[in-house]
Amino acid sequence: MESENQILQPEASRTKSKWRLVVLVGVLLIGLAVGYFIGQYEPSPVVARLINKDAVKYKDIDFELFWQVWDKLNEKYVDKGELSNEKMFYGAIAGMVNSAGDPYTTFFEPVESKKFQEEISGSFGGVGLELSKKNNVLTVVSPLKGTPADKAGIKAGDKVVKINGKSTQEMSVDEAVNLIRGKKGTKVILSISNGELRDYELTRDTIKIPTVDLKYFEEGSNKIAYMQIYSFNQNVESEFNKAAQDIIKSGATRLILDLRNNPGGLLDSAINMAGWFLNRGQIVVMEQFGDGTRNEFKSNGNGLLKLPTVILMNGGSASASEILAGALHDNRGIKLVGEKSFGKGSVQELENFSDGSSLKVTIAKWLTPNGISISEKGIEADIKVMLPEDPKELEALVIGEKGKDPQLDKALELLR
Repeated sequence: MESENQILQPEASRTKSKWRLVVLVGVLLIGLAVGYFIGQYEPSPVVARLINKDAVKYKDIDFELFWQVWDKLNEKYVDKGELSNEKMFYGAIAGMVNSAGDPYTTFFEPVESKKFQEEISGSFGGVGLELSKKNNVLTVVSPLKGTPADKAGIKAGDKVVKINGKSTQEMSVDEAVNLIRGKKGTKVILSISNGELRDYELTRDTIKIPTVDLKYFEEGSNKIAYMQIYSFNQNVESEFNKAAQDIIKSGATRLILDLRNNPGGLLDSAINMAGWFLNRGQIVVMEQFGDGTRNEFKSNGNGLLKLPTVILMNGGSASASEILAGALHDNRGIKLVGEKSFGKGSVQELENFSDGSSLKVTIAKWLTPNGISISEKGIEADIKVMLPEDPKELEALVIGEKGKDPQLDKALELLR
């Protein structure tokens, strides 16, 4: 899912659609957009006529310089045919947003915004990679199960060095997404580094985001439910609820909740799913704003899943996965097995604009119920179990298969 490991939750609004992300500005310029786009196909002097220069001064910034540069570019640039008022306008907004230096604060032009919205539905084109920037390097958060990237062997934590031969060093996540995505059946070459550099030629496909798998292990007198959650998209809650009811009816005595390579998604889904494990009123997560104020999100459930539980996580567990893991760990002492989580602990809000563009802006950071910041550092596993790095050993690894998955085997050992 070539994206920034964020999927959205709509909130009602009279004048605009807001989305709260788990999961990740141009107010002044956007304010000028209505007047500007009326005359966007006329010669540049119309722009000057639309602007009251006194009205666009903001604190110590005089936007007269902006329009001077605009006019000089139109006047003097050698290839005038390559210039587009629309492209220049959106580019100016994107540059302003990028100046925040936050990989999760992003401006989407109308076409990009439409693609971003497609991810909410759980079906889109691509190769099945969840991408983010970590230490300013384009990094795989996780490959989605069964997708071209997963089948090719790309792993969480791999670094994407080039896309079709183009370096990603100065590339934003969204630029990378646009290069990777394309028509089903076409190919894209990703240069991946994980100790050594290797090129992967992947065939793009329609990506269906999986949700929940459930099976059982018989361990002596214990029946252990094993639930693997792949993402927190719009379909996950109904699938999770069915699986939870199946667990209760089955008479299972233990539960393994596998959040490995789950890049996150809807906040509401994480909170509602936590309600199956927590009593009403227990804190699931807190968001902390720039002024230090905090907002608590509490469980509305009845804690029906009281059975002993272990959570599996790794470097591909991000966003809503970290929220759910943190909530169960802090409130119930549920053990976390595997590796440290990714560390995607910020809150984004999506503002949609009348031209079809949108702004995704970080407004807060997530804290676990014990006040631990998820952002950047991630959540440490209580019991660290690293997967093998040797290629031959990795080939023998089968996630979710007893005896072929060391992290799962450790969880089974703890629950026997």
